[in-house]
Amino acid sequence: MVLSDRHHGITQTALEQPISTDTASGKAFLDMLAVFAEFELNIRKERQLEGIIAAKKNGKYKGRKPISKEKKRQIIELHDAQTSVSDIARIAGVSRNTVYKTLRNR
Repeated sequence: MVLSDRHHGITQTALEQPISTDTASGKAFLDMLAVFAEFELNIRKERQLEGIIAAKKNGKYKGRKPISKEKKRQIIELHDAQTSVSDIARIAGVSRNTVYKTLRNR
């Protein structure tokens, strides 16, 4: 792939396929590829959600277990003591995301 700078705009040219962002048809082709990629992503998300709903109906999908009340209390106490989120996560043995969720839902 060759990149070039046209008036501070970057164009791309594929060496093995006749595609270039210099032309309108090349830009349209790459835009269409992006649309199809987004479409496939959305289809995959829908299928995953349908599978989760079906699994929940069958009692197979329950999600993660919530953290214990003691662990919540520990996270809040550490936060009140001005401990950093990374240190709280390490001490409590949970992810940083869990720390943020716990503090948000106090």
